[in-house]
Amino acid sequence: MPSSYSLFDFSRKINYKTEILAGLTVAMTMMPESLSFAILAGFPPLVGLYAAFIMGLVTSVFGGRPGLISGGAGAVVVVLIALMKSQGIEYVFAAVALGGLIQITIGLFKLGKFIRLVPQPVMYGFVNGLAVIIFMAQLEQFKTVVNGQLIWLSGNALYVMAGLVALTIAIVLLLPRFTKAVPPSLIAIIVVFLIVLGFHIDTKTVRDIASVSGGFPPFHIPQIPLNLATLQTIFPYALIMAGVGLTEGLLTLNLVDEITATRGDSNRECIAQGTANILNGFFTGMGGCPMIAQTFVNLNAGARARLSGIIASLTILVIILFGAPIIERVPMAALTGVMIMVAIGTFEWASFRIINKMPRQDIFVGIAVAVITVWLHNLALAVLIGVIISALVFAWESAKRIRARNYIDAEGVKYYEIYGPLFFGSVTAFTEKFDVTNDPEQVVIDFKDSRVADMSAIEALNKLTERYHQAGKMLRLRHLSEDCRILLKNAESVIEVNIMEDPGYKVVH
Repeated sequence: MPSSYSLFDFSRKINYKTEILAGLTVAMTMMPESLSFAILAGFPPLVGLYAAFIMGLVTSVFGGRPGLISGGAGAVVVVLIALMKSQGIEYVFAAVALGGLIQITIGLFKLGKFIRLVPQPVMYGFVNGLAVIIFMAQLEQFKTVVNGQLIWLSGNALYVMAGLVALTIAIVLLLPRFTKAVPPSLIAIIVVFLIVLGFHIDTKTVRDIASVSGGFPPFHIPQIPLNLATLQTIFPYALIMAGVGLTEGLLTLNLVDEITATRGDSNRECIAQGTANILNGFFTGMGGCPMIAQTFVNLNAGARARLSGIIASLTILVIILFGAPIIERVPMAALTGVMIMVAIGTFEWASFRIINKMPRQDIFVGIAVAVITVWLHNLALAVLIGVIISALVFAWESAKRIRARNYIDAEGVKYYEIYGPLFFGSVTAFTEKFDVTNDPEQVVIDFKDSRVADMSAIEALNKLTERYHQAGKMLRLRHLSEDCRILLKNAESVIEVNIMEDPGYKVVH
């Protein structure tokens, strides 16, 4: 059966009970987060829930891999806050739809594979920074509004909140020792909910964040002027949103690949994300992307198929339509405890164990990415800076590896045997290895253990050729690989180099 229809292939070994329970748990943890970010951005609360439903359903069915959970993610919403304040919600919907179109384009041109360029230290920094953000976000639940100001809880309210959170964490930690038949997070939420309900405990609930009651997501064409000025307004936000969503999504996909020892399809995930965001733009959703916290909740609950994500999104829709009165009474302490455990599970504790075995530059990159992630809450920027630093470090280390061995043969020809790549970072060291004044009339550079990598290398060869020519000497190149010859051939207008053709030997039949 084609992979696109594997969801309905009942011959697959799927633990349906695990998938359904995991989906219910994911829905419980996704709803308050989506509501919180919607309110933070100034959106109507239901806009966040609609995004969670649409993103979750579309990406679960059509996404790049099973087990990945998408929803109304804060990383994407943060990008749109400025647009919301300056232009309003209609422009946000338009930007979300345009961002989705950009994501589909990236997927169709198969550019998702470039996420493989993200080094492991950047991954460590990204995950650890995200774990800290998830944990810090839960501390907000220990605050309350008094006279229009946000202050920390105190007295009985604080003790009750802390006690219920501690109980939730204890259940999540201890229950797996007795049974793994049901997700411990779901049991923890139910137990704390029943305790609060049974003993009439006064504590913060989902209702204190926002109402979750509403109807089916309505079809709505963004009410904006269709002109170039509008495009210039929304395009930068759409582009950044698309980049942030894909960066977080594809990094999460890679993490799920590692955890499950399977491989997802990054380009398919790009297309699914884009499709979901276009639907968000036309069905009043705030947009979103894969959510690493909820994905870990899903995996920790034992889910490995697409069904859990579908159950989670449909559960959110059912709650919006029918179950709001019950869900609004769920204590925030239970959800806070679950998310704190998610943060602890998300953190790469192994990075501490291997820190003394890692190169210093990798340690610096990991810490820098984590700090930027926590400080700016900009995951895409943190990863981009990490990749740039890693690339510069790699270029510097590669530049130091260029070596040259020289000798003069019986005919008086001097040979320079080059070791290491010749590129922009190594051209200075390469040029310094030649003694143009004292070299004989015939000089050969042997590239058997090297290669000409870029335009800087070509320019270095060009200048070296001119120096030998001005000195009345002949410079020739030898053992160039085919791609190096093509590079030099393309640069004929700026370089004159006598390339020695190695002898070809025909096979005698």
